[in-house]
Amino acid sequence: MSNPMDGDIREINRKTIEDFRAHKGGGPFEGRALLILTTRGRVTGRPHTTPMMYVIEGDHLLVMASAAGAPQDPEWYRNLLKTPDVTVEVGDQVYIANARPTEGAEYDALWSQIKKNYPFFADHEKEAGRRIPVVALERT
Repeated sequence: MSNPMDGDIREINRKTIEDFRAHKGGGPFEGRALLILTTRGRVTGRPHTTPMMYVIEGDHLLVMASAAGAPQDPEWYRNLLKTPDVTVEVGDQVYIANARPTEGAEYDALWSQIKKNYPFFADHEKEAGRRIPVVALERT
């Protein structure tokens, strides 16, 4: 069964991507931790583009596959598991990155800090009832 909100979310995302690109990440997006991530569909190979929040960690960015507390991992995350080469648009930069899901002690430390700094992610985790993946986007 599909969620009636899916269409609304797709339209919101489409408009956000359009506005982000029109302003080259500036304008209303200036100072916001928002990036545009393009993955390749795991079945079709077609590009799929999604706006999302990021966290800076050293020389790379982190994105969290919380899907706002949905019970399943988001499509973009499942896509990058098959094809980890992704395109990142952040500010006025566009680059290719390797998307690497974090694991073990690295994951534990990052996830703990993310939840401390952004408590709504703890709510997402509780609502989802699953481990929320944290993905490092490492520029290639």
